[in-house]
Parts: sequence; structure tokens; C-alpha cells
Amino acid sequence: MKRREFISLLGGATAAWPLAARAQQVMPLVGFIGSGSSGLADRLNAFRTGLSETGYVEGRNTAIKYRLAEGRNERLPALMDDLVRLPTTVIAAGGLPAVLAAKAATTTIPIAFYVGVDPVEMGIVASLNRPGGNLTGVTGLSVELVPKRLEVLHEMVPKTTIVTLLVNPTNPNAGRQTRELHAAARTLGLNLHVLHASNENDFGALFDGIAGMNAGALVIGADGLFVRHGEQLGALTVRHRVPAIFQDRGFVAAGGLASYGGSTLDAYRLVGEYTGRILKGEKPGDLPVQQATKVELTINLQTAKALGLEVPPTLLARADEVIE
Repeated sequence: MKRREFISLLGGATAAWPLAARAQQVMPLVGFIGSGSSGLADRLNAFRTGLSETGYVEGRNTAIKYRLAEGRNERLPALMDDLVRLPTTVIAAGGLPAVLAAKAATTTIPIAFYVGVDPVEMGIVASLNRPGGNLTGVTGLSVELVPKRLEVLHEMVPKTTIVTLLVNPTNPNAGRQTRELHAAARTLGLNLHVLHASNENDFGALFDGIAGMNAGALVIGADGLFVRHGEQLGALTVRHRVPAIFQDRGFVAAGGLASYGGSTLDAYRLVGEYTGRILKGEKPGDLPVQQATKVELTINLQTAKALGLEVPPTLLARADEVIE
């Protein structure tokens, strides 16, 4: 081969190399970890919507690996270790147990999170305005609304003097929910009994316990396990004729009396948006923690009538949705 031909060939190969390299580049990988399950399709869709608003579409220019604990928080550390080993470009974490597992697993991979508690109080970030480190995200009104749920429920069953609270003892914020609801119950002159369920197999005995206490109402605490089984819990409250309130609308659609909680769909959309911004190069420690403040009240009027309850007109007027 002549020298001139060799140089020409080499030049052509060099010019072609960047194109070949770009074609072989691997898409950025997002790891999504949560306490719930794939049944929470609406939240995952909201997350993907927020991600797409920044230009990233799953399967087109980014990939997402889902690691969901199916309501069993003890599985989260192992699931998180799996995401770290992949490795992922950004981790999105939904719910306090998942966020704490993510924080414990890595100090280098950026994390965009959603929690229903104060992330500063829980030691997740240094401050809301300047999170620092490798985490930022969205905080919603969830745990803070547990006492308010009791107030709403009390308006529906004003003659009830004994109420119950359901919490998952494996959730790090179970103690806080219990303390705050005890305080709210005392203010309303109510006796509160606390019930525990760490998996769905506990639900049957749970409702037997409510009947044995002569409790007239149930507040379901904030937890991924209960969200995952919201429809099952709603059906159980109908079967056992227990007036109950939860954070999730799906509970009410399945027959539960009422739900009062922050809009998790809006929160997960914001987490998706932050994930996309981090993929574009922004540092999580420089992105202020956002607060999703939208709150929704849903009432199942058909269930109320079946339970012999008269929902106050003022409460119906405040509802975002009434299922008849």
C-alpha cells in the first residue's frame, strides 16, 4: 500500500471513529427504588412524565431499572446494593424507607427522592435550600396529615370515643405518627389504640382486633405497604363495617370511607423532573428540596350511607371528589 493511500485510509477511519463511538454509547441508567410494587403504576407513570419533561424518555434515550420491595422494607438494602452494582447514573427513591436505604448505600451516585416527612429532621439532607451531598428531591404532606385525617374522620363519626391507628412498625416514622395521633386524640377527647401490621398477612387479625376493642373508627398511617394494599384494606373496611380514612384515593375507590392526603402523583412527577435535570449535569446538592403542597379529600358517599353515617354538608363541600 502506498504511503498516501495509507494516510487517506487512516484519516477516514479516524473520522468515522467518533460516529461509531457515539452509536455504541450506553444510555444513562436510572435506578428506581421504592417500598411498593409494580401495582403503583400511576406513580411510576407520573415519574416518567416528569422525566420526559426534561427530554428523557424511557427506552429512547434513557433506561430505567425498577427495584420494588413489595411492601417488605427489610429487602430494601439488598435491592439498593443491586442498583449500585449495575451501576446507575441517578437513583430515584420513593418513600422514607427506600430513601434511607439509598442514602446508606452510596455517597457518590446522585439521588432524587420523595418522602412524606421533613428530610432535614430525618437527617436526609443538611437543609431544604442547600441539601448538600448527593441527595435532593421532593417532600410531600403525608405524615404531617395523619392528625388531620383523625379530625376529618371525627367529623364523620362524632359519637365515636374509641379510635384505632394502624402503623407499620418497620417504618422509621411509625413512632412519630403514633405520638402525633395520640396528641390529636387527646385534644379531641378520644381514646386511641395502636395496631401494627408489617405485611399483608397481618390484616385479618387486625380487623378482629378492632372489633374486640369496640373501636368505632380507624386511621391508616402513612406507609408504602398500606398504599400497595390500599384496595384490599378498603374492601376489608367495608366487609367489617369500619369507618376508616387513609391517604390514598385507591382505598376509597375500593369502598373505604375517605382519603385525605397530598397528591403523590404531583410529587413523583417532580422527582422525575429532578432526575432529568441531574442527568443533564446539575448537582443534587445545589437543587433545593421542593415541597408538593397539593392536598386532596375524597369521600365515598355510598359507603357512608351503608354505614349509616351522615356526612356533614360542610365536609362534602370541602371534598375534591365525592364517590356516589
